[in-house]
Amino acid sequence: MATYLYRIGKFAYRRKGAVLSFWIALLVLFGVGAATLSGPTTDSFSLPGTPAQNAQDLMAERFPTAEDPMNALSARYVFAAPDGQTLDDPENAAAVDEVLAAIRGIDTVSAPAKVDPATASPEEQAGALVNPVVADAGLTEQMMGLAAQQGTPEDAALADAQALSPLSADRTVGFVTVPFDGEVTDVDQAMRDQIAAAADIGRDAGLTVQVSGTAAADMAMPGGTAELIGIGIAAIVLTLTFGSLVAAGLPLITALVGVGIGSMGITIATGFFDLSSMTPTLAIMIGLAVAIDYSLFIVSRFRHELLETSDRAEAAGRAVGTAGSAVVFAGLTVIIALMALSVVGIPFLSVMGYAAAFTVLMAVLIAISLLPAVLGLFGEKAFAGRIPGLSSRDPEGGEPGAAQKFVGAITRRPLIPLIAGVVLLGVLALPATGLRLALPTEATGDPATSARQAYDLIDEGFGPGRNGPLVVVADARDANVPADAAFAAVLGSLYEHEEVVNAQVVGVNEDGDTAQILITPRSGPTDPATMDLVSEIRGDEAALNDEYGLSYGVTGQTALEGDVSESLQSALVPYLAVVVGLAFILLMLVFRSILVPLTATLGFLLSVLATFGATVAVFQEGWGGLISNPQPIVSFMPIILIGVVFGLAMDYQVFLVTRMREEYVHGASATDAVRSGFAHGARVVSAAAVIMISVFAAFIAEPDSLIKSIGFALAAAVFFDAFIVRMVIIPSVMALLGDKAWWLPKWLDKILPNVDVEGEKLARELEATAATLESTRV
Repeated sequence: MATYLYRIGKFAYRRKGAVLSFWIALLVLFGVGAATLSGPTTDSFSLPGTPAQNAQDLMAERFPTAEDPMNALSARYVFAAPDGQTLDDPENAAAVDEVLAAIRGIDTVSAPAKVDPATASPEEQAGALVNPVVADAGLTEQMMGLAAQQGTPEDAALADAQALSPLSADRTVGFVTVPFDGEVTDVDQAMRDQIAAAADIGRDAGLTVQVSGTAAADMAMPGGTAELIGIGIAAIVLTLTFGSLVAAGLPLITALVGVGIGSMGITIATGFFDLSSMTPTLAIMIGLAVAIDYSLFIVSRFRHELLETSDRAEAAGRAVGTAGSAVVFAGLTVIIALMALSVVGIPFLSVMGYAAAFTVLMAVLIAISLLPAVLGLFGEKAFAGRIPGLSSRDPEGGEPGAAQKFVGAITRRPLIPLIAGVVLLGVLALPATGLRLALPTEATGDPATSARQAYDLIDEGFGPGRNGPLVVVADARDANVPADAAFAAVLGSLYEHEEVVNAQVVGVNEDGDTAQILITPRSGPTDPATMDLVSEIRGDEAALNDEYGLSYGVTGQTALEGDVSESLQSALVPYLAVVVGLAFILLMLVFRSILVPLTATLGFLLSVLATFGATVAVFQEGWGGLISNPQPIVSFMPIILIGVVFGLAMDYQVFLVTRMREEYVHGASATDAVRSGFAHGARVVSAAAVIMISVFAAFIAEPDSLIKSIGFALAAAVFFDAFIVRMVIIPSVMALLGDKAWWLPKWLDKILPNVDVEGEKLARELEATAATLESTRV
């Protein structure tokens, strides 16, 4: 491989015009595509095949007009009367009516004409935007009338009415659900402004009015400032590394081109696939970090090769052939980790992995082709712009300094730093034992937002369960008793659970064989007791099926989100096995060793556990006061973290240990190879790690808690892995193992192809060529 990459680098340097023209044309082409082919993003967390989704699909089949709670476009206005007053008071009721009148004036509201509260169903009343006070009176009248007809006790009828009523029992809090035409992706800022303006009318009249729901959510895309902060810090680190403004700018230029093509490619993909709004942010976050790092490694190696030859094209070829080989394999490891997200089986997560892998691929291709062309464009000016007072020494030169002293101390007594590093990461990992997972919802939102305050008002006025109702879809098509009797049996079973506050049939399909049963749990949607209740209700189905021949499923937003979280948690181990297994094979190809990939993998496990611990401590438990709203960790964050961190961890393993392997292959002893390889690579790897940490840490400033937590976790992971695992634990282990570190069974040595990542074959070919030229001159 090194030989092929050497030829690519040399060609790109010499034929810089053609290579630069190709990449510029590609950038323009992607820009045109992004401007003309893009589509909207979506934030659906559905997971086909889960029990809740199966029940939702059955409900959609039997009740064609039923809405998907995960994707319905609506807004919920929550009203609270001033202290000491109720919403019954004439002035407050009039204020609510003014708000409702303003809501009806929004073009996209799909409210029908006014209905009679005494005869309309709760759903019809909500759709017609009936004042909560009027709706409560009509609903109570309906329920009492049904009770008289069916012989139902009055207290049960009143309980059923209160469970459906949009007015709290003390009549101080009420809500109206507003349906909108279109889909979530149709929401724009003008529509959100109209929704907010209607709420302001009630606030001006003295009411507390908060709005939640998909139509009112702020869908502003994160990013922009974070990327600029990361790039700014990266520029400073690169300047300090090279002591040259021009050299510092080269990795930034190529990285921006790669990220630009990658992000525009993702934008084009939105016109053909459903992508979540977070997909571009994650891809840019990862793509920007690795693109700068990959270019940094090749530029630093190019500078090192200039000390060996005055032919700059030759130096570019050698830099791409050696450091470029490490870049290719490091990039492949990251791509494998990201592509393997598809094994989880969640569509939106798979797409996020594909998108991020695409940006990493662009970063690799840019580094091995566009970068040498840019070096050729600048020629002898590639390291111009010296800054007085900054060291201009070769970052890979291995001159006696802090790196050599540091690795010397580690290799003299390797057991002490090894134990210290493992213990430190183990202690940091302890908070991970309390890890709790949940999808981001209004319950986990920022308390300062209107959506979270609306959620809290419902919680206080109606009880926690009103924010997270469950729906049982009961199918009596094959029942051995009349459908009414089967539904009654399900209700009786539900009331045996202490966590069920209310359960009632709220809808029966036209054929009369399927019912929707609404359950109000005692606990809220993020309370583990609610999902325990879901599991218990599902567990009761077998007995009811045996006795009555009916079947049912539990759905609703809480059940849907809970199933997604449980599926993600159960997928962690298989995903980890796939990623580690594939990457282990790749690392065996790179290092031609069993123990080096094994120690690299074990080191990754230490760093990822420590990262989990730090993230749980800060974002779930609230340590350090970094966030004001500690909440369970977002369900899909651990899987994303594992994939990305594994790929990035192997980056530093490849970049640092390939130099050790190179020295060992060229005749150095095992210990001297560790010392020399570390001294050659430590400075540039440290710079690369600081850049990556800076890029990720800049996203902590984003308002979105998910982006904030991912940025923190990735920054912490790079710090733990680069500076503790790769620079303390791995050199210690390599020193302890000695020659055994490079042991490979003979039978396996024959099977594995020699990819020559350290450039041994390339070095022999260059020496042979040089000898031939010398003999020709003689």
